[in-house]
Amino acid sequence: MILWNDRIVKREEVQIDIEDRGYQFGDGVYEVIRVYHGKPFQLDEHLERLERSLNEIRLALPYPMEDFKHLLQQLLDKDPVTDGIIYLQVTRGNALRSHAFPSEAKSVVTAYTREMPRPTKSLAEGIGAHLTNDIRWLRCDIKSLNLLGNVLAKQEALDNDCGEALFHRGDIVTEGSSSNVFIKKDGAWLTHPANHLILNGITRRFVMRLMADLEMPVKEEAFKIADLLNADEVIITSTTQEVMPVVSIDGEPVGNGEVGEWTRSLQNAFERHIS
Repeated sequence: MILWNDRIVKREEVQIDIEDRGYQFGDGVYEVIRVYHGKPFQLDEHLERLERSLNEIRLALPYPMEDFKHLLQQLLDKDPVTDGIIYLQVTRGNALRSHAFPSEAKSVVTAYTREMPRPTKSLAEGIGAHLTNDIRWLRCDIKSLNLLGNVLAKQEALDNDCGEALFHRGDIVTEGSSSNVFIKKDGAWLTHPANHLILNGITRRFVMRLMADLEMPVKEEAFKIADLLNADEVIITSTTQEVMPVVSIDGEPVGNGEVGEWTRSLQNAFERHIS
């Protein structure tokens, strides 16, 4: 089943116009919401960020956000998943192709659910990461459909037998291709400030609250490649990767090359919350 504007219909009933601006320009925004045990995780936080992204690109939903929330719950009721995701996006709609905003276009909303098992093996063992130059635009704080830079980086990571690409602008590490990054160094976690150079991840924020609960110092402070390579522990966080240990970077071990103690404590705290 698919949420299409204000109706929940079968997939084959959905018709997206060839001149939908999401298709031709990437003119839209999206969210991915985790579902644990049949319930959406951090739903309100995701919808708050969606509203911010919509405002930043001057795009409006065709109905109030509260109605959208109810429609997403109806979608989950009609097409339930146990452990999976809700994917949703909003585009500026259909219009003759022209770069400027078309006055006649009406926004198009779509959403669907999908089972997605948790990455338990990688969570237990950790992954490798690959450093790459951050070639993206300067509004990474908007969760837009324009993801080509992220796609190229992720493929570059896979080509190097790594699970994630870590971006850097000059000597400063920003975030991952589909995640935020934290390093443990000198008895504290560091992560890039939530400005226009990174997406302020929902899981990032949740994990920072867990760090506070566990009395782990955390600083929103830019750090350099050298800090990353000499860190005691490294994690990435995202909706689908949760608290993911990074145990090597371009083949070189992080710390002793094993999942660290602080990372395990965070994973255990995360597990308690989603259970």
